[in-house]
Amino acid sequence: MRCPYCGGLDTQVKDSRPTEDNAAIRRRRFCPACAARFTTFERVQLRDLVVSKKNGQRAPFDRDKLARSLLIACRKRPVDEERIERIVNGIQRRLESMGENEIPSEVVGGMVMEALEGLDKVAYIRFASVYKNFHEVKDFESFVETIVEEPDADE
Repeated sequence: MRCPYCGGLDTQVKDSRPTEDNAAIRRRRFCPACAARFTTFERVQLRDLVVSKKNGQRAPFDRDKLARSLLIACRKRPVDEERIERIVNGIQRRLESMGENEIPSEVVGGMVMEALEGLDKVAYIRFASVYKNFHEVKDFESFVETIVEEPDADE
């Protein structure tokens, strides 16, 4: 494993343990060249996934990109990073278990929308505004109107 600080190739594992959800192995590493410590995660990858985009481009599935987009949507919201990590793990497992190597970007986006809708409405709206590519305020307003809960008839 290459040291992210100095680029040294001779890093040593000081501690290994499973993550809380047992989906990965967390390793604390030490670089003898620069004395830096860092953490790596080892995960099972069932298959190499490729995401096919609307414009016809194909790109390898990038779980870090997925995690970043969720973190951006949840910025300054009461959502734990651990919860986001569980969502990313769940989406990746669902994609791998679909049995297809090539996944349309709409499927990935739909899974993210589904997860955020149940997690945090503001994060859901933030992600949707980028994912659905709203062009005008009217587009945004009509989307928000569809998710605003109607008050109970009793009130």
